[in-house]
Amino acid sequence: MSDEQPPAAFFNPYAVAIDDEVAIALLAEMHIRKAIERGDFDDLPGSGKPLDLQDLHDPDWWLKAFMRREKLVVLPPSIQLRKDDAALDGRLDELWSEDDVRQEVEEFNERVRRGRYQPAAGPPLVTMPRDVDATVVAWAQRRAARAAQGRERLQSDAPAEGGRRRRRSRRWGRSRGHQPGDGWTHPSTARGRDR
Repeated sequence: MSDEQPPAAFFNPYAVAIDDEVAIALLAEMHIRKAIERGDFDDLPGSGKPLDLQDLHDPDWWLKAFMRREKLVVLPPSIQLRKDDAALDGRLDELWSEDDVRQEVEEFNERVRRGRYQPAAGPPLVTMPRDVDATVVAWAQRRAARAAQGRERLQSDAPAEGGRRRRRSRRWGRSRGHQPGDGWTHPSTARGRDR
């Protein structure tokens, strides 16, 4: 009787008819138990800390986890419109043409009007539509003030020696110190001669 018997927990998989999914689950369980016995799961990061299972029965758990992971914020429409109103002048200052500014203000006003006709979802909507013409005039004044500041900065940075700046040659070869007749040719013209 020198034959070794397998442990009582072991069974012959050929003795019982099981489907593939059950077999895979049993194999996985067997590998997990062997890894626990070897101590492979000791000293893992987060061991001994509780699992975050608060959204276990929430059907939107994946959406909430995604928003938390990506740091996305969805605000009620009234608060989002307040934030958009506060940031509108900054967005308008990045635009270059008056038509783009008018279009941006009209889109903002349309969002405010839509918000007024929707049922309140959160705090009341106190943001008012903006006067398009007054906003465009304020944008033009801010733009003119920035241009004047830029000109003043350029004048203050100008050299004090007569206000003349050294002109750079437009020819590619001359900016590198090459003179006509010194034997140097531009690479694009040299390629044509080698053929």
